[in-house]
Amino acid sequence: MSGLELFAAALGVIAVWLTVKQNPWCWPIGLVMVLLYSWIFYEVKLYSDMLLQVVYAALQLYGWWQWTRGGEQHQGRPVSQLQYPALLQGLALGALGSLLLGAAMAHWTDAAQPWLDAALTAFSLVAQWWMAQKRVQCWPLWVAVDVIFVGLFIYKALYLTAALYALFTLLAIQGWRSWRADPALQP
Repeated sequence: MSGLELFAAALGVIAVWLTVKQNPWCWPIGLVMVLLYSWIFYEVKLYSDMLLQVVYAALQLYGWWQWTRGGEQHQGRPVSQLQYPALLQGLALGALGSLLLGAAMAHWTDAAQPWLDAALTAFSLVAQWWMAQKRVQCWPLWVAVDVIFVGLFIYKALYLTAALYALFTLLAIQGWRSWRADPALQP
């Protein structure tokens, strides 16, 4: 556990809590966090997670724009639900991404857990994309991904990060509850 990991973890908690509250400041705070975590994951040879953080940086900017200027009125997106075909398409893209990235990491790198890390990376991207668009289904996907991340980080002795992802799991459960009750989803 390093000071850098501690600082990144604190920013992560703040960013996810703000996301649950639908506060757009979650995005710039999250941007700093993911840049710090890209370095942390590089140091422990979790290359898929490192690359994930770089992509997250771009998605943080996209999410910030969507939440502040997106939507039909350009005043930010409301919470919405994915239709079944779009849900299946996102999950299929996550599975395909898992296979492609896992094969690449297993073949061309010394990644510690190439297949698991790749699957978590691919499905995290799907969840992050859905979150940027304020899709309520992002939260149950985050719960599943975060629980598995906890085990991976314990295995890699990143105990503070494991604790952070356990907290992310609890925040994702709260986010799911909160967003499902959002007035935009009520008939």
